[in-house]
Amino acid sequence: MRYLLEYQEGERVITFCLVKNKETGVASNQSEYLNLELGDRSGTMMAKLWDVSPEIKDGIQVKDVVKIDAVVQVYRGKKQLVIQRIRPVTASDEVEMESLIPVSAVPPDELWEKLEQTIDQMQSKTLQAILREALADPEIAERLRQYPAGVRMHHNYYHGLLEHIVSLLRAAEKLLPLYPQVDRDVLFATCILHDIGKLYELSDPIAPDYTTPGQLIGHLVMGVEIVSGICRRLDIAPGDTEVLHLKHCILSHHGEVENGWGSAVSGKTPTAVLFHYLDQIDSKMNALQQTLADMGEEEWAYSGALRRKVWRGY
Repeated sequence: MRYLLEYQEGERVITFCLVKNKETGVASNQSEYLNLELGDRSGTMMAKLWDVSPEIKDGIQVKDVVKIDAVVQVYRGKKQLVIQRIRPVTASDEVEMESLIPVSAVPPDELWEKLEQTIDQMQSKTLQAILREALADPEIAERLRQYPAGVRMHHNYYHGLLEHIVSLLRAAEKLLPLYPQVDRDVLFATCILHDIGKLYELSDPIAPDYTTPGQLIGHLVMGVEIVSGICRRLDIAPGDTEVLHLKHCILSHHGEVENGWGSAVSGKTPTAVLFHYLDQIDSKMNALQQTLADMGEEEWAYSGALRRKVWRGY
């Protein structure tokens, strides 16, 4: 089976896709057309459907799975699809969802095992209890095995958040011997829980958008609310020093407040400062990896995560 990004200019594409975005436009002849963002596990591609009928315009919605018959063309240096025919899938099509969305290359069970190993090796009984309670929640556990780390910027694929967490844990293990002033267990707990609010900030793991609470509150505060709720259930005192430190690391992990990246407070401990840079490294390197993988034979390409073009001529 071939996936969207494997097709080249001029080729005919007959395949199943997920509708990631939809916009209606009006052509110069006053007929309506659709701009669609279609995706499968290889990534996304923009598509145009000209002279769209009212039935198709109303019948194709974001998050629908569709079957298309299209041709690949290159417009302003980028591949796009010109759709000849499109229809919603039916039960008889037997489409596997795993073929429609990008997926982490690392199996979730392998990632989950790393989480549990890390928690077992922690010395803090308080943080151990909080983490075990979080992962024992069926809803949190299910979402953590599915959700991306973001909509577009980094680890934006199925169980990408879980991959991001484990990558942070491995980086933390390597750096901890260099910085004895860092609290080991608080750092590990922050790696695991820093983005736990994204499980409720984002709408779903298939074609995620931001929920109303996600837009009004944000995942940093939502994450601290989750930790506070767990502490109440476990009868852990709100003023517990380790819990305060963990919450501080979550609230400050987007960096200094004046940067405007969403932190509620600037990092005030070695652990909080180190974690911010660990998170930056892992998110930026993952975004760059995806940019380089999508470049094909191009020497330069724009990276949204870095807000600049990047070079692969080395």
